[in-house]
Amino acid sequence: MCRFAVQNARLERDTSYMVDTSKQKTIGPALPNIPWEAKPVGCRDIVWRSSRNPIIPRNPIPNSNSIFNSAAVPFGDEFAGVFRVDNKKREMRIHSGKSKDAIHWEIDEEPISFICDEPEIGRFVYGYDPRVCWLEDRYYVTWCNWYHGPTIGVGYTYDFVQFYQLENAFLPYNRNGVLFPRKLNGKYAMLSRPSDTGHTPFGDIFYSESPDMCHWGHHRHVMAPKGGWQSTKVGAGPTPIETTEGWLMIYHGVITSCNGFVYSFGAALLDRDEPWKVLYRTAPYLLSPQELYECVGDVPNVAFPCAALVDAPTGRMAIYYGGADTVTCLAYAQIDELIEYVRLNSEV
Repeated sequence: MCRFAVQNARLERDTSYMVDTSKQKTIGPALPNIPWEAKPVGCRDIVWRSSRNPIIPRNPIPNSNSIFNSAAVPFGDEFAGVFRVDNKKREMRIHSGKSKDAIHWEIDEEPISFICDEPEIGRFVYGYDPRVCWLEDRYYVTWCNWYHGPTIGVGYTYDFVQFYQLENAFLPYNRNGVLFPRKLNGKYAMLSRPSDTGHTPFGDIFYSESPDMCHWGHHRHVMAPKGGWQSTKVGAGPTPIETTEGWLMIYHGVITSCNGFVYSFGAALLDRDEPWKVLYRTAPYLLSPQELYECVGDVPNVAFPCAALVDAPTGRMAIYYGGADTVTCLAYAQIDELIEYVRLNSEV
């Protein structure tokens, strides 16, 4: 039986509202302290990199080999997050962290220790590539969790100090579990990528629903690998962003080159009521590994998005992504421009 731990204290956040930008409407709260850098003069890209990259190096805590593929969210007047930390034994762990400006981070030296009523689920071997989603009254964490193979772990926190673990969402093998930030049709909703022991051959994104964040069904196919930069596999990235045009989904795509996998990312617009229906999908990538910190590291040629901060009034978006499976990076976009680009450069 799936149970939520009883909590007396509940966090409050501003109620979501709709704000008109120049070309479309972003649905969500204001985030006036979002990290932001204006597009460089002469830059013609829709997504541009932070001049401070990488914002988190590989070794800011004593036992870290690398910190990457991590998630950040607003937390009160500041920010909090869950970070993938591969330690010097090369064990994959997830750690909590906090920041005043979403750029300079204080990451806990010890991994998250989940409170779990079910020891069978709580004794997981590894955790990696977390996502964090504010949903109703708490922050949910999803991550790739080992239980006889990689599957989707689910937990939650109110304060980024104590974390509670629920039942795994799916059977092995599965990766890239990404929650929607509100219920759809009265159900919790999640994107994921079922996989297999070969890690790659099955690389499609699926949609699933749950009445209780424990039992998942109503599975629907969303999208498959297509061609070029996304020809080997695809997977959902940050929490989808709601707009009046649909759900904006940033996703990664992989091409198999003669020198191995290359991870880039693009975007798709999903139907607001039936998100398994893809309205538009970028044929060109938005960002590919081209800078040194994306091309050189423990796994070369990787740009892997896991989180996005959004300020609805301005339509500004800050995207967190892992570079070369080694460091954490930041990129920026303007949502109205991005949606227009997706529409004009779409191949569904």
